[in-house]
Amino acid sequence: MLAGTLHVMVAFDWGDEIDLSRVRQLAPARVRSLSRRARTPSSIAFQPAPLQFPLDPVTLDLPHLGLVNAAAGATIFDFAAVSVAMKVEFTLSETQLRELAGWLGEPGHIVGRVQAALRPLFEQLKPALKDPVWNPHFFEEYVVFELLPGTVLPAPEKLRDPAQPYSAWLAGLVRLENGPLSDQEIAEALKLHLSYRPDDLFVADWHAAVLIDRDCLETLEVVEFANLQLLEFRHIDTRLDASLAEAYRLVHPTIQHWLPFWRTYTRPLRWLGELKVEANGLFERTGNALKLVGDTYLARVYRLMASRFALDTWQRSIERSLHVSEEVYRVVSDQAATLRAELLEILIVVLILLELVIAFFWRH
Repeated sequence: MLAGTLHVMVAFDWGDEIDLSRVRQLAPARVRSLSRRARTPSSIAFQPAPLQFPLDPVTLDLPHLGLVNAAAGATIFDFAAVSVAMKVEFTLSETQLRELAGWLGEPGHIVGRVQAALRPLFEQLKPALKDPVWNPHFFEEYVVFELLPGTVLPAPEKLRDPAQPYSAWLAGLVRLENGPLSDQEIAEALKLHLSYRPDDLFVADWHAAVLIDRDCLETLEVVEFANLQLLEFRHIDTRLDASLAEAYRLVHPTIQHWLPFWRTYTRPLRWLGELKVEANGLFERTGNALKLVGDTYLARVYRLMASRFALDTWQRSIERSLHVSEEVYRVVSDQAATLRAELLEILIVVLILLELVIAFFWRH
């Protein structure tokens, strides 16, 4: 039997921005500081510090555990992202834990209950949100199985060997799969792992992680932040893609649009500029919210999660989209200037012709 804690983290986006000082006037909250060990420098902290709200326990019906009340709390960052963290203590056999992992592979089992618990807080804090939005289909969830040191597992250097005891079982946990996996899939699932002491281990995949450690709050918080950062990168990238698709139409104005140009193009030009500024600001705030300079272990944890979530790929996609938006803005702006110049030339020609006609008839 294995004793441990199941951690479920679900991230949501509530809008463009939130005024944290206004939030504290609307609901009681406490400033959330990054948990730290003796080795963690005091310079490592959230900037600015997010706010944390306790939530009512979330009732979950979990395999082999039955109905449980999961302790829950919500953390809100200044870029209007919120992360809900829940935890449930368990004592299960290896087989039961693997079956629980397979059940957790379907996020709908839990996300709906999290949203129901979070909705009242969203309504309460809506006055502090800029462009508030509640999208029940846009979220990121992540699962961490925390086990106590002493659990029998393969040595870290042999972890990816499918022939090693427990390798297939561990791969099933981090892949949230109850069925058998191929040797190649086992090796891929366990590819990224690290240890600080001989008796601890951290193995992470896209869906879930296994953490064998004690006093590991700061590790869990880094994992939670990486999950939230993935959501925000997806949010920025999705907004840019949708906005650019709309902006491309501005590059090829139709004939019937050029006459009322002064009325129809003022707003799109301003909108494209605002989009670029907003995306750049959100991108910078998301990336700079947590600096892990000075703690090599936490930095390695973050790099491992960033590698699993392909955050570098998302970042390059966002930067590429921002570059394209700048080019679209420049094209539309140049096109607008050209149309203005052409319209002025036409007006000048018309005035000259009108003056000639008037002069001709005046003499006769």
